[in-house]
Formats: sequence, C-alpha cells, structure tokens
Amino acid sequence: MTHLQAGLSPETLEKARLELNENPDTLHQDIQEVRDMVITRPDIGFLRTDDAFILRFLRARKFHHFEAFRLLAQYFEYRQQNLDMFKSFKATDPGIKQALKDGFPGGLANLDHYGRKILVLFAANWDQNRYTLVDILRAILLSLEAMIEDPELQVNGFVLIIDWSNFTFKQASKLTPSMLRLAIEGLQDSFPARFGGIHFVNQPWYIHALYTVIRPFLKEKTRKRIFLHGNNLNSLHQLIHPEILPSEFGGMLPPYDMGTWARTLLDHEYDDDSEYNVDSYSMTVKEVEKELSPKSMKRSQSVVDPTVLKRMDKSEEENMQPLLSLD
Repeated sequence: MTHLQAGLSPETLEKARLELNENPDTLHQDIQEVRDMVITRPDIGFLRTDDAFILRFLRARKFHHFEAFRLLAQYFEYRQQNLDMFKSFKATDPGIKQALKDGFPGGLANLDHYGRKILVLFAANWDQNRYTLVDILRAILLSLEAMIEDPELQVNGFVLIIDWSNFTFKQASKLTPSMLRLAIEGLQDSFPARFGGIHFVNQPWYIHALYTVIRPFLKEKTRKRIFLHGNNLNSLHQLIHPEILPSEFGGMLPPYDMGTWARTLLDHEYDDDSEYNVDSYSMTVKEVEKELSPKSMKRSQSVVDPTVLKRMDKSEEENMQPLLSLD
C-alpha cells in the first residue's frame, strides 16, 4: 500500500483492486501515464496535476488511462467554458449558500450497504425568488468537490435520491434543455464521481416526460442506474435499506434536517444571512442559455501529439473520438 491509499480501509482497498483495477505496485506509473497526456491538450489549462488529484480520475474510470485523462480534460474544459459559474465558487457565495440551506444537496449520515454516500434532493424546496437553478447546480458541484476529497468515496461512490413531491409544473418549466444540458455535462461528463444509482420518487407525469426527452443524451451506463419509483417506496427499499432512510422516503429515521450538510460546509457562517437579489444573477443564466444553444454546442476537437498517440494501445486510440454532440 502506498501513501496515496492510506485513507482506505482494508475492505475498500480490496474493492479498489477487484472493481477498479487499482494496483499499488503500478499506482505511480498509472498516474504518470495520465499526466504525460496533458501536453496533448494545450488548449486547456490544467490547474492541478498532482498525484492525489489525478488518482480520483483514474478511480472514476477504473484505471483506464485514456478515459481517465479524457475525464480530467473535460473537468477543466467545463470550467473554462462556464467561467461565470465558477466565480465566487464557495459556500459563502449568497446564491450557493441559499441553495445549500434549502438542502441542495442534502447528505444522509449513514452510508448504504456498499459504502456509498447517499445524497438527497427535495425538488420542491427550490425558491425561485431567492436563487436560480444555476445556483443549485453550483451548490451540488461544490458539495461534490468537498466530498470527493474522501478516498473512500472515490472508490465506493454515491447514490442520489430526488424527491419530486409537490414540485410544480411552473418550477418544472424552468428545467430548459439548455439548463439540463449544463447539468448533464457538469455531473455526468466532467466530474470524477462514481454514481451507483439515481432514484426518482414521487415524480409527476411532467417529470416522466422530461426524463424521456433527456434520456437519449445520457450514457448507457447512466441510464441503467436511473430508477423511477413513483409512489412505490417498496422498490426503493429493495435497493436502499429503510433503516438508514429518513421518514420522507418511508424510512425508520426522523425527517431529514435540510440544513445538515450546509452547516458542515458553512460552520459558523451558517446563520449569517446576507441579502441576495436573484436578478443580479439573471444575466449569467441568460448567458448560459446562449452558450448552450445548438449553434454553440460543438465541442472543441482534441489536439493530440502524435508521439503520445504512438504510446497508446489500439483500444485507447479507438477511444480518441469526439464526444457525442447533444445537438
């Protein structure tokens, strides 16, 4: 075991070996293989390439070197293409703070039986007058950044439960294709987290319809991990034990306290409420809509050094294809 694996339990070490192909004897070599590919994308500013940072991308892609590098490149490319989203990217930013305090996201105290962190979203909590959907996405990404520092979660991953109870048609109308595309790119394509399941509960018909629209743009692996339970909480309990769930999900624990995770991130600043005008961020939302219009959604082509390409095996070379366009 190397110092990079020091935070893992014996059980998780074995899981990393069996499921992720993690080998302590070649760990530094694996990391260096990914780092060497950075020169193939001079168009991207790789702000971090240290061992611990690259390792989380290798774990997210089961130590397939090129896939890990592609995810690393997309991580920084996403941030370059959406600069406004990452200005004031901290828990005390007024929009992020309001979203966090309303439980976007929430995190349960207990892990599931696979050691995964259970994140929860109560969609109806969104107050459109106090913060935007972009603020919610920023809060989720910021939270994942904090959580993914835990090496156990790098290996075991996450589960997400979204409760759509009382989520109105008016609220749903704000989930535009551009906004959904931004979220898909940020969470599915550009972040080194392993999601073992995404569970919809109490979803109305218009969320079913919305899912039908975005389904083709999800990776096959992602589609297989989305479960639409509706009002049937028994099917949820077959996958996540009710002993660790709050009462909102038919669990045996008390109702979820929406401020739990926010207090962890904000600490003593949790109760410091500053005024936030949602209109001050409306220009950024409009810019997001413009940037994600069909005409501007063509991804930049990867610039690949031929000397690096020669070092790749055939299977990696075949993966050097542009990402599926969402147009």
